[in-house]
Amino acid sequence: MMYSTSRSHNSAQSHNSSSSTGQLPQRLFTRREILPARNDVLWRIERGAVRTLTWSEDGTFITLGYWGAGDLIGYPLSRVKPYQIECLTSVEVTALPPHLWSQDVNALLSHIQQAEELLSIVHRKPICLRLWQFLSWLSAKFGRDVEQGKLIDLNVTHQEMAEVLNTTRVTVTRLLQQFEEEGTLIRHKRRVILCSSNKESK
Repeated sequence: MMYSTSRSHNSAQSHNSSSSTGQLPQRLFTRREILPARNDVLWRIERGAVRTLTWSEDGTFITLGYWGAGDLIGYPLSRVKPYQIECLTSVEVTALPPHLWSQDVNALLSHIQQAEELLSIVHRKPICLRLWQFLSWLSAKFGRDVEQGKLIDLNVTHQEMAEVLNTTRVTVTRLLQQFEEEGTLIRHKRRVILCSSNKESK
């Protein structure tokens, strides 16, 4: 499986970083809040999930990445304009000043690797494979084991999936229904479970 990022790895990484940098300013944000556009800090996510995004001239949103506990995010990591960091859940972050960035090399490398993984998924064909691999990527990053398989513990709407994968909301809805009929996916309230017997490719 190409997706190696895990919540336990990120949490351990976050703990190690915290112990090496001592007490740093922490901030809490609510769902849908936008992190401040600061070029003098990187944010280390201690709890919660965010997405980075931009938008085209016609106002179409373009999702650049999904990030969780242990990840480093921030405006200094991107040259894309406009650029926003939107909270998908309540979020707790630590503000890292520039002189400490070099101490989080592993997190910076992870940021690059995850961005490239997502970019490679966005260009997969056909669209059913693209969506399935995106769900697998989310399950590796935000998933937790349940009896039926892997629960993606993050509410990503059909529209948000469509924005990531450069397709339409109608197509995403149709394919999710198809996966459910095939028995590779179960809907659980507003979450998705990838079944234990799921297939690696479509």
